[in-house]
Amino acid sequence: MAGFLDRAKEQAQQALQQGKQKVDEVQAQRAGGDLLKKLGAAYYAEQRGKGSGQATQDALNALEAHIAVHGDGFLRG
Repeated sequence: MAGFLDRAKEQAQQALQQGKQKVDEVQAQRAGGDLLKKLGAAYYAEQRGKGSGQATQDALNALEAHIAVHGDGFLRG
């Protein structure tokens, strides 16, 4: 009986870990999408004369830093 409970506990822990990984992936994809939107908004504002090149560069740098850590999978969405 103890063996069964140990296996059940191990399976529950694995499922919990997989769930946490999936949540982390979804959060990283959302953050990447938000950064991409900010880059687009900064570029648009710059082109319309209401933004700065520095704001566009800052948004691009933030996006590239996110991609370096999490990859660019959110771009394929």
